Amino acid sequence: MAIEEEILQAALAASNKLYGQAPSADQLQVQATRKEFEGDLTLVVFPLLKLSKKKPEDTANEIGQEIQASVPAVSGFNVIKGFLNLSLSKSNWIDTVNNIAKDPKFGFTPVAPDAPLYMVEYSSPNTNKPLHLGHVRNNLLGHSICEILKANGIKVVKTNIVNDRGIHICKSMLAWKLFGNGETPENSGKKGDHLVGDYYVCFDKEYRKQVKALMEEKGLSEEDAKKQAPLIIEAQQMLEKWEAGDPEVRALWEKMNNWVYAGFDQTYKKLGISFDKIYYESQTYLDGKAKVEEGLAKGCFYRRPDGSVWADLSKDGLDEKLLLRSDGTSVYMTQDIGTAQQRFRDYNINKMIYVVGNEQNYHFQVLSILLDRLGFEWGKDLVHFSYGMVELPEGKMKSREGTVVDADDLMEEMISTAKETSGDRLKDYSEEEVNNIARICGLGALKYFILKVDPRKNMMFNPKESIDFNGNTGPFIQYTYARIQSVIRKTKEAGIEMPSQLGTAYELSERETALVQNLAAFPQAVKQAGKDFSPACIANYCFDLAKAYNQFYHDFSILKEENKDAQQFRLLLSALIANTIKNGMELLGIEVPERM
Repeated sequence: MAIEEEILQAALAASNKLYGQAPSADQLQVQATRKEFEGDLTLVVFPLLKLSKKKPEDTANEIGQEIQASVPAVSGFNVIKGFLNLSLSKSNWIDTVNNIAKDPKFGFTPVAPDAPLYMVEYSSPNTNKPLHLGHVRNNLLGHSICEILKANGIKVVKTNIVNDRGIHICKSMLAWKLFGNGETPENSGKKGDHLVGDYYVCFDKEYRKQVKALMEEKGLSEEDAKKQAPLIIEAQQMLEKWEAGDPEVRALWEKMNNWVYAGFDQTYKKLGISFDKIYYESQTYLDGKAKVEEGLAKGCFYRRPDGSVWADLSKDGLDEKLLLRSDGTSVYMTQDIGTAQQRFRDYNINKMIYVVGNEQNYHFQVLSILLDRLGFEWGKDLVHFSYGMVELPEGKMKSREGTVVDADDLMEEMISTAKETSGDRLKDYSEEEVNNIARICGLGALKYFILKVDPRKNMMFNPKESIDFNGNTGPFIQYTYARIQSVIRKTKEAGIEMPSQLGTAYELSERETALVQNLAAFPQAVKQAGKDFSPACIANYCFDLAKAYNQFYHDFSILKEENKDAQQFRLLLSALIANTIKNGMELLGIEVPERM
């Protein structure tokens, strides 16, 4: 049991003994003592005041005495208002190191056979364009959340819903049919998703020309011109033919979608992203339409005179929501209802988590209400992990106008920049090693820069800042890991044995104690990250640990240390810190290089 958990249990037992009752465990918090105060760990006693009916100082003193008497590792305590600062014995930190050394996956909770099952949806691309920077943040958050949940002992199904049908898909199809001249990925040399995306942009350009012409030549308002432009009418007709199963339209749709899927697979592989199950809107929307018709028959929804189907959400403080258009075609909400039904039919899910940007907050608020109305017990319990948008110094990205940062181009740029930034560091390495290190560092910089930010906030992405080898960046943490690996290699070359366990003779300095305490906080960081669905908790923990180690490395000798006990302690501590950095970065989907 971790010392924090031991102290927490002792505090609960003390409360029961002294006051006849105790708060729930999640109401009490054990945290590292602030640097300006004496002590190692601090228990906040304010939640106990209603039970003790005493002053904060008196309550803290009573609880402190009980904890010191029942937890051998606690050597003393002091009280500052409602904060109980506990000092731990020096031998406790040696024991902590030895315990960490026994577990290669220190901080992780094994997944038990009866563990709850969470499904996490992320990526959700459209087949009318390649993945861009916004998709990169979505995929990185989704993947990391899955890894963090697994590290907290939860079973996870990683899932993707591909939006492969709808008017936006028909726009790309129509533009290729009208202006493509038989262009393919093979004869153009373009990735399939890029080629199809080019025709989505092409459609928008030609559509704008038609709208402008109708306004100038026929005097139509912009709103009317947008509805009467031949291209949009033809695209709508194509969608209707698709839903009717028209063979020609379906064949074109299948051909172009396959181009896109091949392109997506390349991007996912390079980004390190994978899925356990992929759903396709084309295979779920009919289920959604059937559920909407069922809800209509039960009086959950209503049909307007034009034939469209709507949900009245005014009693829930919202407005009305379109579920089926007047021509019978479905909307995103219809598809999401069908997909949800299929997922809970396929898996015995305990919780469904949607990783989708905050622009869709309203959508998921409505989806939860509609699923509940349709009788799905899990409707109210779905989780919309709402994250902020990624912006650039130049402003917001727009797919239709082709002003997005393409994911493939971005990854190549990051790898190239990492290679340039390395300079003479890699001059003695083979070309294969140089390219691999540049890939690891470039992608690590990209992933870390995005994941270190509170996911619920909008963020500004700056590639140049992310690749820096100093400060709160991925390469800085990767370099720390590589530095420790260098120490370990030199240890072997010098014939020095790496210990697997430590004796209790060595007296740790305050700085060494602080570093062990930093290392020992990893399980709490993993737990908090799982509770908050926040990769940023892990990212910032890894940075703090790497920063503390680098200062330690600068101030303390390791290989040249003459005191054998000190050297053994510092070697083992270094190895454990490297392993924890590696495990932490893996939760973010980031590799760490053995050399840099």
